[in-house]
Amino acid sequence: VQLQASGGGLVQAGGSLTLSCAASGFTFNNYDMGWFRQAPGKERERVGLIIWSGTNTYYLDSVKGRFTISRDNAKNMVYLQMNSLNKEDTATYYCAARLRGGSLYVYWGQGTLVTVSS
Repeated sequence: VQLQASGGGLVQAGGSLTLSCAASGFTFNNYDMGWFRQAPGKERERVGLIIWSGTNTYYLDSVKGRFTISRDNAKNMVYLQMNSLNKEDTATYYCAARLRGGSLYVYWGQGTLVTVSS
């Protein structure tokens, strides 16, 4: 099983980035996918969730209207489009998978760093 996150980098405040996560080794369309982030000295938080079918998404309040999560089950990919980035979005971002309808995230990617400069 592998979740490979990519797309992080340095971006100016107000800019955009799209993160990608490639999944392999499990039946992707049986799993809900989440994006999490963890900033230095802070707890990990979930910024978005997309259910297995892609029909429902959920967001952390602070990113609503700015971040969009999507998935392509044919390609085993999940994405996080991030717009209007600010310094508070600086963190390492992780993708994770939970069996659909479940609560425990059982597979985790290695993380990709997003740094927003002012």
